Amino acid sequence: MKIFTSTQIHELDKYTIENEPVSSIGLMERAAERLMQQFRKNWSLNTEIVIFAGPGNNGGDGLALGRMMLQVGYEVQVILLHTGKLSAECRQNKERLLEYFPENISEQTSRFLPPETNREAVIIDALFGSGLSKPIEGIYRDAVGWINKQPNNVVAIDISSGLPDEACMSVADCVVEADFTYSLQFPKLSFLLPENENFVGKWNLIDIQLHPRGIARTETEMIYLDKTDIQQILKSRSRFSNKGNFGHTLIWAGKKGMAGAAVLASKAALRSGAGLVSVHSDEMNRIILQTTAPEAICKTELDNIEAYNAYAFGPGLGTDSHTTEILTELLKSLPGPCVLDADALNIIALQPQLVDYIPVDSVLTPHSKEFERLFGKSVNSLERIRTAREKSQELSVVIVLKGANTLIATPDGKLYFNSTGNSGMASGGMGDVLTGIIAGLMAQGYSSAESSILGVYLHGLSADQALLFQSEESLLASDVIAQLGSAFKLLRT
Repeated sequence: MKIFTSTQIHELDKYTIENEPVSSIGLMERAAERLMQQFRKNWSLNTEIVIFAGPGNNGGDGLALGRMMLQVGYEVQVILLHTGKLSAECRQNKERLLEYFPENISEQTSRFLPPETNREAVIIDALFGSGLSKPIEGIYRDAVGWINKQPNNVVAIDISSGLPDEACMSVADCVVEADFTYSLQFPKLSFLLPENENFVGKWNLIDIQLHPRGIARTETEMIYLDKTDIQQILKSRSRFSNKGNFGHTLIWAGKKGMAGAAVLASKAALRSGAGLVSVHSDEMNRIILQTTAPEAICKTELDNIEAYNAYAFGPGLGTDSHTTEILTELLKSLPGPCVLDADALNIIALQPQLVDYIPVDSVLTPHSKEFERLFGKSVNSLERIRTAREKSQELSVVIVLKGANTLIATPDGKLYFNSTGNSGMASGGMGDVLTGIIAGLMAQGYSSAESSILGVYLHGLSADQALLFQSEESLLASDVIAQLGSAFKLLRT
């Protein structure tokens, strides 16, 4: 699913109006109908509603939604805030509301007067939508301040008023703090930035049926991964296949006392479909590995490197001088790309000259702190995303920046944001599992970018499936591995 800028979305609205064809007010009416359908899924008819509508088309959406809610039986009061100038669609919806429900709408133009309401009422923010070019001021600022002080649930239409499409905000900014956001057609980049969590809340996409041809022809470098995107990557298997068809993965992981990292990475590679997985780990880990992952091959030496189809280095290795020497030699001699995680990345951060030896199309899987050690501090998550894109292009590598909505930055400048996963993944070993999944997919002939995109999505989807049996508090990395088969099945339906 594409992520567009506010300018692009405005152009898609125009394209839909011209090519469906549909009138501008007709498209707004359709949006309001879809919004009400979503609202009715979440809130019963006995819910009291207070709608704050602004002077533009976001306000027009709010006015149309208010009228439809009144028609089906909601108790609604609509407060239209403006300083004299309304968009054509906003004015038309104001007139429609006045025609049918004049007692349910009031206007405020100079001074904000808080409405009387109870704490069970739902407040709907339809003051300003996407594309706002300046901070909220005056009567609107007073309204936002009042909304943010209320204990009520707040639903933002399209995007919280005051929140730009692509920016990190702070509580000091004048932005509506929504509990829910009903976004029209597409997600906004701002939704995916952790700094904005309190302004966005839980969000849903509302399909308002913008023209599919317009969407297809509009280019963007940002993708929010969904099932359809992943199904286009997933390969089918021939019934005449053998293990040789699915490649041989080499994993180097686990110093003494860190056998778990090697076990998790190797089992994840096996469960992701690699034909063979060999694991080089500290000799003290051999019994643990052979007991817990009997399908994996234990290697005592890192020799015959050319015999493998994919490589993954780093989980639980440590950063001592001997490990650094081995990693240096491996990077210089590898015949193809590899996955670099955890201590492999930490070694490179300590020895920056090693960056020059990272094979083209390799996959780097840092979390935010490892990313910072490699590429320096960022002011906020948006700057970190931009740095990931720049470094991916500069080094010709795929960067998997782990976190909520894990980012995959590819050398062609594309940014892919993951849609699967949950907070239960904030626990030890999850990164080792992801490393194994990506390496296992690379062994099967997926490109580095495809392996990263598919691997990250599978990783999160498996964690979501695991919540059928676990809670977010109890989720373990091994639970994710156990659900990889279920995740693959879901992708094939």
